[in-house]
Amino acid sequence: MATAHHHQLLPYTPAQLYDLVADIEKYPAFLPGCSKARILSQSDTEVIAALTVQYGPFQETYTSRVHLTPKSRIDVEYVDGPFQHLKNDWTFSAAENNMTTVEFFIDFKFQNLLFQKASQLVFEKAFGKVMEAFTQRAHDLYGKN
Repeated sequence: MATAHHHQLLPYTPAQLYDLVADIEKYPAFLPGCSKARILSQSDTEVIAALTVQYGPFQETYTSRVHLTPKSRIDVEYVDGPFQHLKNDWTFSAAENNMTTVEFFIDFKFQNLLFQKASQLVFEKAFGKVMEAFTQRAHDLYGKN
């Protein structure tokens, strides 16, 4: 099982950061390891999405249900794919000086023991790169405030 919790203060509005994370189809353009993102269904409060992730020779596609609380929270629930379980949450809270506190939590376990062992070896580094990618995307979209 791999678990991580990250929080960061960024110079953007909660709405801007929420929109960035909720724009799942754009993930392959900036998110390391994400080679494909497809929306299977969508409403104002829920998205069913299939993501294909690749690391070295490993490539897997999984489906998740994304619960949207507009402009403040995104909760991701595992539906189908190579995981035994997967859960991640994003929260966006207004802070002083036009800043936003972003919190990200992820907990997952692969069904395949080989995938799980491989992911644990690179998890911290990969998680850091994911957070850097979202921060850089915010800079690219909204400028470096």
